[in-house]
Amino acid sequence: MGQGKSGIEFLKNNSLRTVDFWLIIPILSITTIGLYVLNLVLSQGYEGYPMIFYKQVIAAVIGIFIAFLICLLDTQFMKLIGWILYGTSLLLLVWVIIDGFTLADKWGADAWMQLPFLGTFQPSELTKIGLVIVTSYILEDMGTKTISMVRGWVYLAIIYGIPLLLIMKQPDFGTAMVIIFSFVCMLFIWNLKYRYFLLAISGLIVVVIPLVWNFYLEPFQKKRILSLIFEGSDPVSEWNLVQSKEAIASGGLTGNHTGVLVKVPVKESDFIYSAVSERMGFIGTTAILVLAFFFLVRCLYVASKSSRKAYSYIIVGLTGSYAFHFIENMGMCVGLLPITGIPLPFVSMGGTAMMVNFISLGFILNISMDRKPSS
Repeated sequence: MGQGKSGIEFLKNNSLRTVDFWLIIPILSITTIGLYVLNLVLSQGYEGYPMIFYKQVIAAVIGIFIAFLICLLDTQFMKLIGWILYGTSLLLLVWVIIDGFTLADKWGADAWMQLPFLGTFQPSELTKIGLVIVTSYILEDMGTKTISMVRGWVYLAIIYGIPLLLIMKQPDFGTAMVIIFSFVCMLFIWNLKYRYFLLAISGLIVVVIPLVWNFYLEPFQKKRILSLIFEGSDPVSEWNLVQSKEAIASGGLTGNHTGVLVKVPVKESDFIYSAVSERMGFIGTTAILVLAFFFLVRCLYVASKSSRKAYSYIIVGLTGSYAFHFIENMGMCVGLLPITGIPLPFVSMGGTAMMVNFISLGFILNISMDRKPSS
């Protein structure tokens, strides 16, 4: 009988040695900060504490485990996995509409489904990953002329049109923006000429924005945007933002140690960045900012060293999704961007988002282990 390697030896020699720990370290650091601050926030009389915090910890552990499993997969299966995620997410998006369960009264959108024992789950989070992977292979085929440009654009229109319509029906404008932003990031490193980007931006300003403003946005969403542009025009709409800024200011350099905390709505999720500042001060928020920036830059570096175009597109698309979440959440907490329900990755409360963020990390790590020999 031949001398085969044991499973442990295989993992040691073929996986652990090639894992990019420069991707893992910043994310685990951000997750640790997030769990620390979230525990402090939830402990202040939050209903369901401490069980709800334990669920967040379990979600993080499960996410890390899934990311590790994804690292062990052969990259040849990535295309199949992408289609499975995409198809499954479409079925679940339809189910969200017809299942009779809704959190629209609480969160403003019917975007969640109820799972036995596990609680709520947001299918659109899976859609982000599935779309990125499927799109990457189509873009690669278009670039190599395996499929014609016309056929490729028709495929992309169908592939994006169906989930976007279902997501906008919820309505979840924030997730739709994340998906579109990720797609634009992939197109940016593809061979699309810059003049088409300028045409698209012009069309967005002239056509899409007026249509969205007049026929899609709810009155409270319009007020949020207007209050951002015209500060002080609507004290009611600006109250969340005012409280967020006050919480950030109260943190000082090392955090608010007076015991008198600022009341900020949805402090455990949407405005978690203000809670980080309040509890850990300028040091805490700077740590999150630096770690996130380093992670995103490292992702782009790995994308530049990938052994295949499709892999580069996948990393750029997933990185674009991360970047949108980081920038939008931090920006809205300090008053630079409109207030949306976009969570802060690896920090905000939400088991679905936590696990999906680690799943995305798993795909990036998988590709990082399959880089060109010179890298």
